[in-house]
Amino acid sequence: MKFTKLLAVVLIAALTSLSASAQGWPAKPVTIVVPFPVGGAIDMLGRAVAAQLQRDLGQPFVVENRPGATGTIGFNYVKRAPADGYTLVVGPPAPFSVVPHLYKNGLMFDPAKDFDLLTVAVQVPNVLVVPGNSPFSSVAELIAYAKKNPEKLTFANSGTGASDHLSAALFLRQTDTTGLHVPYKGGAPAITDLLGGQVDASFQNVNAVLSHIHSGKLRALGLTGDKRSAVLPNVPTMAEAGVPGMAVYSWQGVAAPKGLAPAVKQKIYDSLIAALRSPRFKEQFAALGVEVVASTPEQFVELQRTESERWKQVIETGGIKVE
Repeated sequence: MKFTKLLAVVLIAALTSLSASAQGWPAKPVTIVVPFPVGGAIDMLGRAVAAQLQRDLGQPFVVENRPGATGTIGFNYVKRAPADGYTLVVGPPAPFSVVPHLYKNGLMFDPAKDFDLLTVAVQVPNVLVVPGNSPFSSVAELIAYAKKNPEKLTFANSGTGASDHLSAALFLRQTDTTGLHVPYKGGAPAITDLLGGQVDASFQNVNAVLSHIHSGKLRALGLTGDKRSAVLPNVPTMAEAGVPGMAVYSWQGVAAPKGLAPAVKQKIYDSLIAALRSPRFKEQFAALGVEVVASTPEQFVELQRTESERWKQVIETGGIKVE
């Protein structure tokens, strides 16, 4: 009887502690790791989420950029952080669903096992863009050039296995053409060289290049979405441009080190959803052609699985390897 009472007291104390921990989160600054450089699409989302959470919760949310190796450096860092809710990571499909098929022997984390997947925050289609002074004015012209000049067309991307890289690989496969992939350490430097004409084309997130398209510095040829974008209504989808099977979205998810206490996980999730659905946040991203998703953790787990299966096939059939 005494043991039973003692056990009950211990359980009540533990539950009380967990509840207090959840109610107190955040009791100190929270770090949001962005595993890509400053200025890219992932960085833009990370800073917007941090700003909204800081307004809502009254604690500092600090963005920390840890770029490199298609997001794996940042994800390795977050994996080793305490599972207390004070370190989060914002990332695109690559570190969640692609890199396990690229770094089969050297990857230090398993995205399906080492992280609590919280929510798919937003999604945005990629847009095939070329420099404003490019000779290509349509997808058909780009394809015709690639067929006549094998391995000559260059595609900038933000890193091997990133959404822009895989979109280009899928495009070459669907059009039975060849080209050269030019990897950078993030979207911002890739866009810089694209603007300068050092590369021919790129599949970039709409929000990352929208201002350059409107200014005429870049020319949009086609979208990877399953429908046209409200912010680029005159740009056809890739299917409309004659390339089927190109429905690709660059989604961005939020995760934490595996092992969050259930009550803390729920508090973080509720706070994220409130931030993502706030009028300020939705208006800011709608203007950039970005759709707020705000999925459940269960939906995120399922998306991670299906995307992993899809890109594994593209990587294997395309012979894509980390250079």
